Amino acid sequence: MWARFFFTAFIFSVTTVQTWAQTTPAAPGPTPDPAWRPAALVADNGVAPTAATTSAPLSPAAPAFTTPTVPNAAQGVNPFLAPPPAVARRSLRVTAGSGTLPNEQGQVWREYDISPYTARVTTTKRPEQAIVDWILRETGYEIWHNEPLGILSASPRTLRVYHTPQIQAVVADIVDRFVSSEAETRTFSLRIVTIDNPNWRVTAHRTLRPIPTQTPGVSAWLLPKEDAAVLLGSLQRRSDYREHSSPHLLVNNGQATVVSALRGRPFIRDVNPRSGAWQGYDNLPGQIDEGFSLEFNPLLSTDRRSIEAMIKCQIDQVEKLVPVMLEVPTQTSPRQRARVEVPQMSYFRFGERFRWPTDQVLLLGLGIVALPVPVDSTPTVAGLPLPFPTSPPRADLLVIIESKGPVAETPGAASAAIRPSVTGQLPRR
Repeated sequence: MWARFFFTAFIFSVTTVQTWAQTTPAAPGPTPDPAWRPAALVADNGVAPTAATTSAPLSPAAPAFTTPTVPNAAQGVNPFLAPPPAVARRSLRVTAGSGTLPNEQGQVWREYDISPYTARVTTTKRPEQAIVDWILRETGYEIWHNEPLGILSASPRTLRVYHTPQIQAVVADIVDRFVSSEAETRTFSLRIVTIDNPNWRVTAHRTLRPIPTQTPGVSAWLLPKEDAAVLLGSLQRRSDYREHSSPHLLVNNGQATVVSALRGRPFIRDVNPRSGAWQGYDNLPGQIDEGFSLEFNPLLSTDRRSIEAMIKCQIDQVEKLVPVMLEVPTQTSPRQRARVEVPQMSYFRFGERFRWPTDQVLLLGLGIVALPVPVDSTPTVAGLPLPFPTSPPRADLLVIIESKGPVAETPGAASAAIRPSVTGQLPRR
């Protein structure tokens, strides 16, 4: 009896809910329009909706639901993938300014004629960049980005500077050193030498005059050209002497030249599983350029009695390739393994500016570093590798720089030096 009572109550509840759902009016609000889906399809795949898919809404009283649109969206392109509209920046305040350059600290405008220099340099497309680089080295980078306001801009014929009179004097001196030489080509002897044992200093120490350096572990000396020739001769008689560069360079005054010896060292950096490969995976190759690169950028003084040069050196050496075995199972070989290699690298970086007389020789001792020229670090005997590990090759690195003078001497060249033309008018806005 109790079972019949509960069954009757359940039937009565279901009937009541159905009746209430049919008689209760729909709540106010948008009713989804079946036409929305075809509109999305048009945006996604470019297919126009058919008449069957664009039927009318179920309820005429319900508002139509339309697809959101993006301004300037092309037809047939998904509007949701279009770039978002520009958002108004409420906290950013931008003004047009006063219309004049501020000069609270006495900034003045100067235009320097650099065409006598740039017209003669044919080794680079932008010879004026060298002038900008030397100005930044001399003045520092920060003063052009902080207070007071400063402007430094160069074109192939004109250098425009807006700064205080003190900075203008520094800029004028740098530009004078470029323009007065008319980009004359000078010959330099630049030797990159390595010696396994640094004991060469024992006999050469009395002829070397040390000069200060900023890089820890780096030494620099000056010596007369005659003593430099004697020292070089004694070094060349050593069995551990190696020279890694051409001894003579032709360099335009103010321009940079690079001496390098690089080679690509291939290795397997990873594996990519692929069912189509015969072994079930592909090797992903990699390559590291090892060797040395030395950049030499000289700038003569106006009287040509001293040289100021920026010298940068970098050495990359692959000490060894550490093998790693990865699990690459396949159906035919479930225990298959693949080898990848992780490079163990050694880096050396050096960059400093030096100034010395043209009748002196600059000798740099960069310390015992990685060997500049790439060599195989695994020695062999009769074609077979040695059974014990060896340390990567190291050597004492020396750089010897000597000025040989201009390529072609012209009578009266120094007295006929051209001074930079400077104008002080502000540009019209």
